Amino acid sequence: MGKLFQLALDFFSPPAPQAEPESQRGKPPLTETQALLTDNAAIGFHHPKANRRIDLQGMEVLYHHQHARRKTIGMLVGQDGLEVRAPRWVGRTEIEAALRERASWIIRKLGEAQQARRDHLAQAIVWQDGALVPYLGQHLRLVLDPTLQHAAFDQALRSGLADESAQWHLHLGLSQQASAAQIRDATQAWLMQMARQLFTERLDHYAPKLQVRWTHLSLSSANTRWGTASADGRIRLNWRLIHFKPSVIDYVVVHELSHLRVMNHSPQFWDTVASVVPDYQGQRKALRTESIPPWL
Repeated sequence: MGKLFQLALDFFSPPAPQAEPESQRGKPPLTETQALLTDNAAIGFHHPKANRRIDLQGMEVLYHHQHARRKTIGMLVGQDGLEVRAPRWVGRTEIEAALRERASWIIRKLGEAQQARRDHLAQAIVWQDGALVPYLGQHLRLVLDPTLQHAAFDQALRSGLADESAQWHLHLGLSQQASAAQIRDATQAWLMQMARQLFTERLDHYAPKLQVRWTHLSLSSANTRWGTASADGRIRLNWRLIHFKPSVIDYVVVHELSHLRVMNHSPQFWDTVASVVPDYQGQRKALRTESIPPWL
């Protein structure tokens, strides 16, 4: 049996790691950025895979160093912190000299990454009665109701709500004393059930239009992928797509189904996507720029 090929659609909500632009070299760090990082160095400076440390402008930076097939020293600053890639023949002394030369840029970018992380965590859902959860591009209000055996969804606007814009409600069979974890898990179970139903429906809708056949759908909770497609027709979609409006979900579905015809991202592939979703660029942008709350 031939080798199976697989294509993946990246998870675009988190900011992409940023390489150092030439115009930023030597630029002094922002005062507020340094203050932020001084208060939060344990988060902002410590890469989870750190294997080296260095002091830059009086601040401790634990970074991830790895060898790479390249001719120069590369520096990336992402949500995890600083990553350095260098050829095997480049020694530690030379690497640290390069880091100190670009210390201002590194500190500033670490500050921006730390603030982005803070902003993202600030969106975290407080799991309690009345909490709002994004669902199909709108808000879903949670209602704890111990009289119910199963979760129940309704679109009726309940009177007495402070936020009258939340017209969708998910009634969970939980008491007011339910823990945050219980509320979160019950909500996730319902959302995943809805995701499977909707994704299956959209796959069945678009597959004939693209003249392809999908064989199996599985849901993922990946932090880095919205979806993948295998040459044998297996489709894997991130259940958290259910937070986005239907047009964005349709784009991801079409993207993965299009890979069953073209297993790359060539112009032919994008022409295939555009044949079914002409405004795919707008939906792709929304997938990249619209944030969803961390699932904590």
